[in-house]
This record gives sequence, C-alpha cells and structure tokens, in this order.
Amino acid sequence: MARSLLTGTRIRERRTAQGLRQADVARTAGISPAYLNLIEHNRRRVSEDLLLRLAQALGLDLEGLSDGAEGALFDGLREAASAQGVRGVHAEIDRIEEYVGRFPGWAGVLAERQARIAALERTVEGFSERMAQDPFLSTALHEVLSAVTSLRSTAAILVENDSIDAEWRARFHRTIHEESMRLSDTAEALVGYLDTLDEAESGLSSPQEEVEAWLATHDFHLAALEGPRAPDPETLTAGVAELASSAARTLAAGHIARAHADALALPLKPFLRALAEDGPDPARLAARFGAPLARVFRRLASLPPEAGLPSVGLVICDGSGSFTFRRPMPGFALPRFGAGCPLWPLYESLGRQMQPIRAVIELAARVPQRFLTYAICQPSLPSAFDAPQVLEAVMLILPAPTERGPVERPVGVSCRICPRIACPARREPSIVT
Repeated sequence: MARSLLTGTRIRERRTAQGLRQADVARTAGISPAYLNLIEHNRRRVSEDLLLRLAQALGLDLEGLSDGAEGALFDGLREAASAQGVRGVHAEIDRIEEYVGRFPGWAGVLAERQARIAALERTVEGFSERMAQDPFLSTALHEVLSAVTSLRSTAAILVENDSIDAEWRARFHRTIHEESMRLSDTAEALVGYLDTLDEAESGLSSPQEEVEAWLATHDFHLAALEGPRAPDPETLTAGVAELASSAARTLAAGHIARAHADALALPLKPFLRALAEDGPDPARLAARFGAPLARVFRRLASLPPEAGLPSVGLVICDGSGSFTFRRPMPGFALPRFGAGCPLWPLYESLGRQMQPIRAVIELAARVPQRFLTYAICQPSLPSAFDAPQVLEAVMLILPAPTERGPVERPVGVSCRICPRIACPARREPSIVT
C-alpha cells in the first residue's frame, strides 16, 4: 500500500473516530505513546510492518488506513457482527456493501454504536485495572478514607459530649483542621493525577515503563549493540526523552549490558541465517548455537524489522510473578500493573524449573485470538547451600499456526477483565460479564 506523508493524519482520524486513546493503540501496536504521537503528526515515517500493527490495533486492514469514511464504516459493521456472535450473521457479512448501499443512515448508526460500545468497554477495563492495582491510586484512596474516618470520629466526640473542657476541645478542633487539610491536599493530588492522565493520554508511571517506551521507539532493536565492543550506556541514553528518571537510566544500562551479551553469543548474521533455515523454533536455534533457551527468546524479541520475523512478544517475570520486562504483541494485551492470567505458561514454568513449555493458547476477547507460546524458568543467580534461589521466567509469544491443534489452552489477560466465568484459576470477579 502506498504511504503518503499524510499517513499519520489518517491514523489519528481513524483512532479518534473510534474513540480510542493513544496509549491503548500504542500498547497494542507495541510502541510508545510518544512515538505514536509523532507518527500521527507526520513527524515519523511508518514502516510496512508497523503500519500493519497499527491497522490491527485499530481493527482495520491496511486498506482501512487509505479508504475514506465508507471503508471505516464497513470495518465497523464487521466488528459489530463479529462481536455479537449471532447465528446467521457471519453468513451475511459479504452483503455489508449491499446493506450500506440500501440503508446508509442505519449503517452509520450501527457502526457508531459499536464503536461507542467498544470504547466504553476499554475505558471500564482500563479504569478497573488502574483502580485495582495502580499503587498511587491505592495509596491516595487509603489516605482519603483515613482522613474521613478521623474527621468523623473527632466530630462525633464533639457532638456527643457537651462537657469537654476547653483544652481538649481545642485539641479536637486542631485535629479536625489538620485532617481537613490532609484530606484537601490528598484529594487535590488525586484529581491532578487523573487530570494529567486524561490530558496526556498516557502516563509512564514507573522506570520500567520508561525503558520499555524507549525500546519501543527502536522497535526493541538497538543496532549499536551488534558490534564486538561494549557500548557506553550513557552515550545511548543521553538526552532520551522517555528515560526521564535516573532509575530508568539505570534499568536501561542493565538492559544494554544483557542485550549486548546476547548479541555476542548469538551474532546477528549467523542467527538470521539459522532463522531462515530453521524458522523461529527456539529449541532448534538453542541447540544450533549452544545457547540457553531464555537467551534465544530474548534474541528473537530484539531482532531488527528487516529480519522478516512475524510479530513477536516477550514477557519476563521474577519469582514473585512481577513483570520485569514486557514487549507487547498486537492482540495480546499485557497488564500495566500487577500480574497477568495465572494460566499463562509463564507462571506455570515457575514451578517447573529448567523444563521447557510449549503451548498454543486462546486469549479471551470479543473475538478470541490464538498464539503460540514458549516458556522457561531458570535461576538468574547461581544457587548455593546458604543463599536464596533467585528465579526468572521468560515467555516468548508468536502467532499461532493456522491449523488448529488438539491442545489449546484458554487464558485471559487478567481476572478483572476476563470473561471466562468458569475459569478454575479465577482469583477475583470479572467486571466485563
């Protein structure tokens, strides 16, 4: 598809027409919100692979980013048909053009309602996840409840006791004043935090997110790491807008050191030749280079776009299940806070150290999607008799084979937004059913 200088404008037009936030589209496409903002203002060129990922994130095909409003209308009606799952609807999808031609007004209303429903569902899911697991919101709400409880208790004492002497009455008044100020300050900070999220459409709330946003601007491939000489982390991270905090720069330096070690052990040109011959089979690549599976996973997720590898995702967690690295994949959402679905092979591998796991999973969604996953857990530090064992689990995510196999594992993103009610691993009720 031809890409003109106004491709970014069309992307923004399609996104705003569907009521999508930059942060949501960027996360699904595997890039940072800041980079998507540059694209939408036509300040960055878009590769064919990235354009495809953006189209998928918007629920469109490539032509959907070049067609006019009618093309977007067709896509909206297809989404409405797929979402409802009504018998016979799928058999009439090929008659969408006829329907639009005969009833353009009703077609527009239906597509608009579907876009509105999808936007509201994403909003509810996002706020639910944030309310449940955002550390700032949790602390702020705790402060609000604490201040309100203190105010009610103090006021009750003053109301119910008329014989309190002047000194104690003054203390209670001072307490009410102090707690009122604390409540006011906390509420102001909370409102300011939420307003900032609405205005910026994204918030990098942790050093890890800053590092991932920086890597996303490079498609998770740093060309400077392919040489034999160890790169200077300060040179690579100096002046980078995404790495705003010193903690993020420290994490970036650690990532650079590890990625460079992976590049030395699995040189780019030989690795690409092996990939062309063996395909993205981690076991065969690991045996060919004599490398640990986890290293092969990381290398596959850090190849340049010209490697021709399909979309790939990578998740790393420690022994507690907390994410330490995330490379999202189109269609496979990764929770921003907290842990993911307990049925992911990533977590299963924590209990099966050094045992490779391969599983085809089906992700619960309005339109379920399938992925091929590989997982492995291994000690990240040498164990000793008197030292604790430090574990690290890695999960590689690839597109699923076109043919359906006999073993497919139903999973979700996280329990709070998963529609699988009868899941045996559910830890809290879902809000989307």
